[in-house]
Amino acid sequence: MSTLIRVERTLVIGHILSMAFGLAGLLLVLPNPDFIASLPPIGKTAFAWSMAGGGVMYMLLGMAAVTVYAYRTLGVWHWLGFMLPALAISLSSELLGTSTGFPFGHYRYLTGLGYKIAGLVPFTIPLSWFYLGFSAYLIARAGLNNKLTSNWLKTLAAIVLGSIFLTAWDFVLDPAMSQTTMPFWVWEQPGAFFGMPYQNFAGWFGTGATFMTVATLIWQLKPLTFPQHQLGLPLAIYVSNFAFATIMSLAAGIYIPVLLGLIVGLFPILLLYRLANSQTKAINSENVVNVSINPVGLLSK
Repeated sequence: MSTLIRVERTLVIGHILSMAFGLAGLLLVLPNPDFIASLPPIGKTAFAWSMAGGGVMYMLLGMAAVTVYAYRTLGVWHWLGFMLPALAISLSSELLGTSTGFPFGHYRYLTGLGYKIAGLVPFTIPLSWFYLGFSAYLIARAGLNNKLTSNWLKTLAAIVLGSIFLTAWDFVLDPAMSQTTMPFWVWEQPGAFFGMPYQNFAGWFGTGATFMTVATLIWQLKPLTFPQHQLGLPLAIYVSNFAFATIMSLAAGIYIPVLLGLIVGLFPILLLYRLANSQTKAINSENVVNVSINPVGLLSK
C-alpha cells in the first residue's frame, strides 16, 4: 500500500471520527447540563474544544482527505482544476448570499465553524463545497462513463447529477444546522420548507453546477482517465456527511428532508457507484478472457 493511500485512509477515518465526536457533543452532552457540570476538568475542556472547533476540524480533515485522493488519482492539473473553481465560486456565492440574500436567501453564520472571511463566511464553508461537490461529481461521472456514448451528454449529465447530489445533502443538513439546539447559521427570513426558502435550493444547485461546469472545461484541456475502481474514498465522504446530517435532522424530529435526500441523493449515488464498479469488473473479466485465449499476445507490442 502506498504512503498516499495510508494518508488518505487516516484522514478520512479522522474526518468520520470527528463528525461522530461532534454528534455526541451536540446530541448527548449539550442537552444535559448536569452531565457537563459533573465532568472532570479535562472533560469540560474537551467539550469546550469540541463546541468551539469540532466543526472546523472535521471539515479540514475532509478537505485534506479529498485533496490527497484527487492528487493521487487525477494528478495536479485535474485536482487543482476542480478545487480552485469550487473554492472561488462557492466563496463568492456565500459572500454574495450573506451580503445581499442572493442566491440562497437572507441568512447569516453564527459561531463554531471557524474564522469568518470578511466577517461573513467561515473559511471552512468553501472547503465543504469542494470536498462534497468533488465526491458527488466524480461518482456521477464515473458511473455514467460507459453508459452514455455521447461525450457532451455524459459531461452534462454528470454536472446535473453532481449538483443534484450536492443539493440533496443540503436538504438534510440545513434544517439540522440552522434550527436545532445549537445552530451554526440562521435564516433572517425563514422560508416555507422547514425554515428554508426554496430559493436556497436553486442557489445550491446553481453554485454547484457553475463550478462543476468550469472544472469540466478545465479537465477537457488534458486527457483524463477516471478512477473507476478507486471510488471508495469519495463514497465514504458523501455517505458519512449525509449520515451526519441525517442523524442531526432525525434527532430534531425533521423527517421529510431526510426522505427527499435519500431519494434524490444517497440512493442514486450508491447506484452510480455500483455501476462504476460493475464496469470495472466487466473490463477486468474481458481482459482475463483475452489473455486466456491468446497468452502470447502479452508479449507482443
